[in-house]
Amino acid sequence: MSETYRAAQVGVAGGPFEIVEREVLRPGRGHVRVSVEACGICHSDAGMVNGVFPGLTFPLVAGHEIAGRIAEVGEGVHSGWQVGDRVAVGWFGGSCGHCTPCRQGDFIVCDNLKVPGWAYDGGYAESAIVPVDALARIPDGLSAVDAAPLACAGVTMFDGLRRSPARPGDLVAVLGIGGLGHLGVRYAVAMGFETVAIARGKEKAELAEHLGAHHYIDSTAATPVAEALQALGGAKVVMATAASSEAIAATVDGMAPRGELVAIGATFEPMGINPLQLLLRGRVVRGHPSGTSRSVQDTMEFSARHGITPMNEVMPLSRINEAYQRMMSGAARFRMVLTRD
Repeated sequence: MSETYRAAQVGVAGGPFEIVEREVLRPGRGHVRVSVEACGICHSDAGMVNGVFPGLTFPLVAGHEIAGRIAEVGEGVHSGWQVGDRVAVGWFGGSCGHCTPCRQGDFIVCDNLKVPGWAYDGGYAESAIVPVDALARIPDGLSAVDAAPLACAGVTMFDGLRRSPARPGDLVAVLGIGGLGHLGVRYAVAMGFETVAIARGKEKAELAEHLGAHHYIDSTAATPVAEALQALGGAKVVMATAASSEAIAATVDGMAPRGELVAIGATFEPMGINPLQLLLRGRVVRGHPSGTSRSVQDTMEFSARHGITPMNEVMPLSRINEAYQRMMSGAARFRMVLTRD
């Protein structure tokens, strides 16, 4: 009798998840089979589940915040990876190696990026086959449940900050302190930045303080966000995690000269920024797309060293429909993580 594993698949775009039994397949050349111990639910998974991203085929298994252990190694995988190794896989699920960005060493913007759940079956399952270049090693100080969200949400904030022009002591603002932003605040503090948390409502000031923020700005207060930032000296960097173009644009005039706005919150709405806001003060706006497997490993190691873990709500794979709806509806404030039943 062949070995099987359970997976939560979507039969048609926008349909519900159903738990199915699938036959365990052997990993091909350059791939490994991961026994999944935990998988985070990310808002961008909706692009797969609802059939928004191009080239999807159904039935589909989503999930790109994967943590587990290597169960089997395919041919051509170097000896640095062995059965039993603890690994994580994030939005970066492998690269093609031959497009122009790859040849320039910029693998995260690979023209043929292999996102789990999009290019191949993801981690809403007990098993997943992934390319070896997608693997990041989980340090001993992190559980699988904590490592999984760091492979996407964590690395996005960590890499976005360390690639920014901010240096220790600079004022850095994090717009939105939800699933991404709560990690961003903690990373910014640990990196030595004077950290500002920006969110809606005075009641979130307590959360901002708990996360270690040095300042809190209520975006619904009478004082505009930009004015409040300038009163603190102007932000060298704004990490915009809120999925609101209006809220993102409201921070621009609060940046210092040569300040940088890092757009992370995903939205299709255009931002109301005029060229003079950028030109006269030499400001920069850039998008930041997650990070490679090496960056995921750096993120996890930094997190373990500084005691930074995501705020998770955990549910078993069998409750996938409930867990997914909690994440997408906003009922889950921070991160939802699936585990084996």
